[in-house]
Amino acid sequence: MTMNNGAGGRRRPPTIHDVAREAGVSRGTVSRVLNGGHYVSPAAAEAVNAAIRRTGYVVNRHARSLITGRSDSVGFLLTEPQERFFEDPNFNVLLRGCTQALAAHDIPLLLMLAGTEDERRRITRYITAGHVDGVLLVSSHSGDPVATELREAGVPLVACGKPIGIGSKVSYVAADDRDGARDMVRHLLAQDRRRVGVVTGPLDTPGGVERLAGYREVLAEAGVEYDERLVVSGDYSRASGEAGAERLLAQAPDLDAVFVASDLMAQGVLTVLHRAGRRVPQDVAVGGFDDSPAATAVSPSLTTIRQPWDRISNEMVRVLLAQIGGEDPAAVILPTELVKREST
Repeated sequence: MTMNNGAGGRRRPPTIHDVAREAGVSRGTVSRVLNGGHYVSPAAAEAVNAAIRRTGYVVNRHARSLITGRSDSVGFLLTEPQERFFEDPNFNVLLRGCTQALAAHDIPLLLMLAGTEDERRRITRYITAGHVDGVLLVSSHSGDPVATELREAGVPLVACGKPIGIGSKVSYVAADDRDGARDMVRHLLAQDRRRVGVVTGPLDTPGGVERLAGYREVLAEAGVEYDERLVVSGDYSRASGEAGAERLLAQAPDLDAVFVASDLMAQGVLTVLHRAGRRVPQDVAVGGFDDSPAATAVSPSLTTIRQPWDRISNEMVRVLLAQIGGEDPAAVILPTELVKREST
């Protein structure tokens, strides 16, 4: 079907009226199909969808938003400095997975980076003004007001990882950080390592807290004394992994293993151990967390804990769309997997 516009014969985009005429139904029926198909017979719905395909009709999202009060878009909000988005491969993997999951519903995803207080204020105003229907929140630190402000404004919200300090009314999807850490530390102890250091994630994030807790629990069950000299903190960046490894070697030069709370930090740990003349795994075994591309971009390749990123992104989108549709908040915790490679 060709849509002409006046004597000039210029092609114009098909309208909802063209779809109705092609399908042999009313404009109201087409509108109901476009807004969920309620009170429309299967035969009429099929006729409308076939007419949409034949005419090439594309929904005018702006016009529909005026009717429904929705933007038909979702925000992916990363509350970290911009450079972290480009450095840490996990964020890109999660963003890609969420984009693909939303594409199946014909919903675009808007990337929002808010690493400073001013950026967080501006983006919070933008979100609460109704420019997106809901938010996928990534890397929320305790004390970060964004999650609280969005929840209080009634914005549908799903966090990646269990939020700290904002109650139980926020939906979240998380890998089982504590259990993954337990698996890694048990594996290191099974290699006859007894001086197991740890480079934690930020201790104001759920991953940082839970992975350290798993480390401590396994040491206790194995009868290995907890030694604060073997514990240093990082921020998930490669540079903090290097700094953490240097502190560990200075504080506990007899360490024979390191559990690192992210693969990217583990890259930094391996660099420092190599520089110090420590062989991996002969002298020091190293285990990471995430199974990100960073785990196989190093030599030796990194034993790590696999987070199920595809499932995490799919579940975040599923829970958010359910919440936008009126369902109550929900929590989903997914299992991790130990992946053995050359570093242990």
